[in-house]
Amino acid sequence: MTPDTTTRATQTAGVAYAGAAYLLWGVLPLYFLLLVPTGPWEVVAWRVLLSLVFCLLLLTVTRGWAALRVIVRQPQLLGWTALAGLLIYVNWQVFVIGALADRVVETSLGYFINPITTVLLGVFVLKERIRRLQWAAIAIAATAVVVIVIAYREFPWIAVTLTASFGLYGLIKKKIGPAVDAVSGLTLESFWLIPIAVVQLVIVAQTPAGITMGGNGWGHAVLLALAGVVTAVPLLLFAAGTRRVNLTVIGMLQFVTPVMQFIIGVAVLHEPMPAERWAGFIIVWVAIVVFVVDLLLAARRGRSATGSDPA
Repeated sequence: MTPDTTTRATQTAGVAYAGAAYLLWGVLPLYFLLLVPTGPWEVVAWRVLLSLVFCLLLLTVTRGWAALRVIVRQPQLLGWTALAGLLIYVNWQVFVIGALADRVVETSLGYFINPITTVLLGVFVLKERIRRLQWAAIAIAATAVVVIVIAYREFPWIAVTLTASFGLYGLIKKKIGPAVDAVSGLTLESFWLIPIAVVQLVIVAQTPAGITMGGNGWGHAVLLALAGVVTAVPLLLFAAGTRRVNLTVIGMLQFVTPVMQFIIGVAVLHEPMPAERWAGFIIVWVAIVVFVVDLLLAARRGRSATGSDPA
């Protein structure tokens, strides 16, 4: 097999891995709706606990305990994983609340503007310089949020919380870098969230509905027990994909998730889409077009500078 063939095979596998991750994230609202009558607080509690169990099994199968022990001996890394865990908890909780409250369209808005939020964090936190088209995309996206707030008369708190929490989570993962692998990272993030998950289950147990695990038939119990797998598998596929393809490809693939969520919200769940909300989303999509055009132009300039042949 020639080096070019190997490179193409690696890139194809990377696109497949990352694409599968985004597809799975895109259909997550439907999975959470299958868990009714389990409420969002119980769902996330089981998601945390069962993600930890699944990751511990993966560490055993892949013999990853040595890598985890190296991380545990570094207090600074542990601190970063704890903060990452808190942020991903906020993201999970708000996402499930949105999915179970018939606000899937708003969750899609959060992930539509997430790439632009990431660019902003790079500017203000990492002091990165960005291009003019990126500034244009940021301004257009900000206009969309203002339109939704003024015209729709409701602040999109689910969308804003999702994009802020996941953007900051990505920033921390970038800060940690390759020092923490995907399985060890998710293991530690889930571990730090055990107290929150336990407290949530205790509180849910005191409500009239109580704990639903095991109380709604074996089918429901199996679906709820799969919460850990459903959480971990896309993250692992995403990690495998990002190691094989460049960030330009990842940047374009990531819009698969919000597109699918938007379609599910409008076409499957029939969530309301008045004209004011359409106006806000159309402006967001204009911002995304500008953002993707900038990615493509930057990639073309990079290939021209290196003299490489585009894959």
